[in-house]
Amino acid sequence: MILNLQIRRMKKLLMLIPSLFIVFICQNANAQSQPSILDMTGGIKDALLQGTNKSTSALSAVNGFLGNAAVKILFPPEAQKAEKTLRSLGMGKLCDQVIVSLNRAAEDAAGQAEPIFIDAIKHMSVDDATNILLGPPDAATQYFKRTTSAELFAKFKPVIQGSLNKVNATKYYGNVAGEYNKLPFVKHLNPDIADYATQKAIDGIFIEIAAEELNIRKNLSARSTPMMRKAFSFAEMAKKAL
Repeated sequence: MILNLQIRRMKKLLMLIPSLFIVFICQNANAQSQPSILDMTGGIKDALLQGTNKSTSALSAVNGFLGNAAVKILFPPEAQKAEKTLRSLGMGKLCDQVIVSLNRAAEDAAGQAEPIFIDAIKHMSVDDATNILLGPPDAATQYFKRTTSAELFAKFKPVIQGSLNKVNATKYYGNVAGEYNKLPFVKHLNPDIADYATQKAIDGIFIEIAAEELNIRKNLSARSTPMMRKAFSFAEMAKKAL
């Protein structure tokens, strides 16, 4: 029911585009400020480039993951009981080493994401851009999830694995699993954590992209190019017309 309502709403918005576009042009005396379809598509692409660049740059910096509570990677859910048990046995330092090393690996991998996003932006159609512009607050993030998740995982996994080895996360988590698995009457942990760390790194990037997308949609000051300002001004007017 909700999906059908969203589809009907999107169709209504798309039907309004020609008339709204004319109104927008009439309201702007300066011909250079009049947005074309290419302007609006370019505005969306500018926004996506800005959002992905800002997100990947922030997360690939030292403490980009570790210092950000929204994306910080913790023990896998199935290992959190083990973490609690080991901390109670005086092995808190080992647990801390695991958490730091997981986040360092994610920071290492985050810098590999931007070319994948750029490629997705290059292959974006006018329809894709329109759906993002007039869609929900996370429409761009959802577009990236659909078009880049599989490639991100394939690209990140070897980087994450190498980083885990480099920062000794494989060793530390293996030690945690080994110590915990020695305890009687516990369900043994799988010492392989690479898949988990890879997915959490990707999840963190999408969280940051969603935050930046919302910022661009809500704040005029976040729109750094003329085409971005034109595109989102048009989108705001279109939505108010409903």
